[in-house]
Amino acid sequence: MTRPWPRDRRAPLPPVPEWHGETEDRIASPGGNWCTPAERDDFDTTPDYEETLAFIYALADASPLIRARTYGRTVEGRPLTLVIASSDHDMADAEKRSKSRARVLVQCGIHPGEIDGKDAGLMLLRDIAAGDREALLNECDLYFVPVVNPDGHERRSLFSRPNQRGPREQGWRASAQGLNLNRDFVKAESPEIRAMLTLFNTIDPDLFVDIHVTDGLDYQYDITFGFQDAPYTASPAINRWLEACYRPFVSADMTAVGHLPGPLILAMDDRRPELGLALPAFPPRFSHSYGDLRHLPSVLVENHSLKPVRQRVLGTLALLEATMRVASANVGDLRAAIEVDRRRREPAPVLTWLAAADPVRETLFHPIASEFYRSPASGAEEVRWLGTPLPPVCTPVHGSTPGLRIARPAGYWVPVSEPEVIERLSRQGIRMDVLAEARTAEVAMIRLDRIVLAPRVSERRVGVGADCTRVERRQRRFAAGSAYVPTDQPMGDLAIHMLEPACADSLFAQGFVTGCLDQVEYMEAYVIAPMADAMLAEDPELVAEFEAALDADPAFAADPVARLKWFYLRSPYQDDDYLLYPIARAIAP
Repeated sequence: MTRPWPRDRRAPLPPVPEWHGETEDRIASPGGNWCTPAERDDFDTTPDYEETLAFIYALADASPLIRARTYGRTVEGRPLTLVIASSDHDMADAEKRSKSRARVLVQCGIHPGEIDGKDAGLMLLRDIAAGDREALLNECDLYFVPVVNPDGHERRSLFSRPNQRGPREQGWRASAQGLNLNRDFVKAESPEIRAMLTLFNTIDPDLFVDIHVTDGLDYQYDITFGFQDAPYTASPAINRWLEACYRPFVSADMTAVGHLPGPLILAMDDRRPELGLALPAFPPRFSHSYGDLRHLPSVLVENHSLKPVRQRVLGTLALLEATMRVASANVGDLRAAIEVDRRRREPAPVLTWLAAADPVRETLFHPIASEFYRSPASGAEEVRWLGTPLPPVCTPVHGSTPGLRIARPAGYWVPVSEPEVIERLSRQGIRMDVLAEARTAEVAMIRLDRIVLAPRVSERRVGVGADCTRVERRQRRFAAGSAYVPTDQPMGDLAIHMLEPACADSLFAQGFVTGCLDQVEYMEAYVIAPMADAMLAEDPELVAEFEAALDADPAFAADPVARLKWFYLRSPYQDDDYLLYPIARAIAP
């Protein structure tokens, strides 16, 4: 394949407004002690993983405030590294550590091309070790993961992130398995996310921050951040704390040092943001919405890709420091909110969300000027961003509205025949009781209708959709090794979303629990045809039902095989477990 675009020439990006801020004073001189690799090259580069770890372990050797350890391994065998900054010498021991100190967990590099958080974190750790920012540790312990996806980090290239202004070489979005790790929090297929779940369960952080860089449209903000929005949150007390305490505190701190923070920006049309912004109900495949379901205060940070990497890293540094300060100053209120949500049991959880017909509110948006031109390549009008800030405009925000709701089940029965499901529930830290001997229980089971397979593979799996509204009540035997999962537990909301097949990120929707979709027996036409004729002759109600099916679907009416299958499924020979979702709602524990 020819490459008419020279490999030494970068993709053209829009002009960018000039920026200066007080955080520039934090940059170490290239020849100074503990200058980070990014600072050494004026943020034109980011260090590879080996150099990153060398810097971290050198800091740990030089300062008693910094510790580092391996918490897992990648598919390719690289160490997953956790850095701990604390003035509490017992903090590594969950039993001995101070209970009054805030615990902040920050993850970076889950998408390794979006690596601002790593370089900002190295600067912050350096300043803590040097004493300039040691006071941040007075009432706070920082748990810092510099790179969640080291294998992707080392797949470095000049051409990984064409929509992003620096650094020069960037890592690859997916892991060595081809998994987008920020879609793996529910199904936990990767060793990287499995190790991260272990950190969640052992550290039990008060606040979790996930740092990314955007794609999409141009605007004035350099750092944007947000949470699962209030109408959709499973953790309303936490959401109130994030909106009333975290957002104004962090925004004020960042503004004071010259940055322009903003809310998460997703546009209905990236070329015309004036048509409205989008802030829907995020499914739990994403870190921040996953955290919301497990009642972990979770912040998604999206730095603006078109801003210079230097500005983005310094803005991230300001956000991290403000995060530690607000957590330290308000840890009591934050933990009270967490406790309220962990005790909360939503009586009618929403399983599916639909796009709201009308905007849910308005927000003040800080735009960048643009114009349209005719592109010979696309044959259409394309947007050209001009780099000129425009006055703020009041812009509609489009959101979601509830779709399917159910009454909260007492629990779920997971048969031993679904070991992948039981294993993934266990990895999440969801409490369950495994049967030592067989048991029969009264349950409600879903008969799946209108099965639709995804048109392409995603995350190494083929997704599945179905109508999940037909519920059948029955007695069901569960063999020894089956699991009962009560929903009366702090992780109950997450369990519901993993096990209800209608949920967008349920294990069923992501391609697990598909054995019930396979019809393994059938009847030959020369057997079922005379049997079906007799059924019609003997059952007037069946005749009416069959004629209605013929009238409703001309394709069905013209398909002899489908017509005979219709009778087979209503005969005593049909497999009763066919299309019967095997994970059952408990009627009584």
